[in-house]
Amino acid sequence: MTTILDGGMGSELIRRGAGDARGLWSARALLEAPDAVVEVHRDYIAAGAEIIITNTYSTIPSYLGKLDMAGRWLELTELAGKLARSAVGGAGGKVLVAGSLPPLGESYRADLAPPDVEAQPIYREMVETLEPCVDLFICETMSSAREARNAASMVRRHSTKPVHVSWTLAEAAGAGLRSGETLKAALAGVADLAPNALLFNCTSPQAIAGGLAQLAALTDLPLGAYPNRFNVPDGWTLDGEAQTVRRELSVEKFVDHALHWRELGASLIGGCCGIGPEYIAAAADRLRSA
Repeated sequence: MTTILDGGMGSELIRRGAGDARGLWSARALLEAPDAVVEVHRDYIAAGAEIIITNTYSTIPSYLGKLDMAGRWLELTELAGKLARSAVGGAGGKVLVAGSLPPLGESYRADLAPPDVEAQPIYREMVETLEPCVDLFICETMSSAREARNAASMVRRHSTKPVHVSWTLAEAAGAGLRSGETLKAALAGVADLAPNALLFNCTSPQAIAGGLAQLAALTDLPLGAYPNRFNVPDGWTLDGEAQTVRRELSVEKFVDHALHWRELGASLIGGCCGIGPEYIAAAADRLRSA
């Protein structure tokens, strides 16, 4: 059985004019257009998503601090959790809310991840703040084994709810994580924490297929995939000068990839940056009928 995840939040907010490609990024909508966040969540639910992810990817001190708003990070994290819970509304247990625990430095940049002594307290506070609003946690876009362990370990210490770990992969086939670590090392980094599922996200569909094939040989845990629509150059940061390179990924091609991931063992399938509700709706329809 396949569980459908939602698609990208930040990119969808930007497309609707409620986000920001730099600085605060998706957190801006929490301040200026919270109704838009709920609308995006509900559009993904209408498209067939059975798990929606909180808009907490950029409600972290490092992003908010760029505009002298670091002191509001827990306030905005809590608001994002409440908005996601409100979006579920009458769906009850049919739609779950996953609390996003993101990289605390920059996406894709394991070299910029803060030291454990700094990262763990932030993740702990995120877990405790989101706990009342979520059904599970997802440590997403993890570029290294250490980054994933810091996030997942705080869920295990401060919550009894499930935790999913989602890594981002190097684009070269078989190259492992963005950090250069192998998938075997990545798995070893969280194995004793007993994650409930292992996924790949914020990566090309092709790299995800390769990662799933490798990971399926290493574990019997549920696997998942939610890709990007774009490539990034070396040294990219979220609000840096380097621009992302858009790839052509039609809805039909995305559905083809989703069916292939399922053949490789993925049971949780959705989308990340650039994958909107129309992609999720098409994939949900085919995955449930095929």
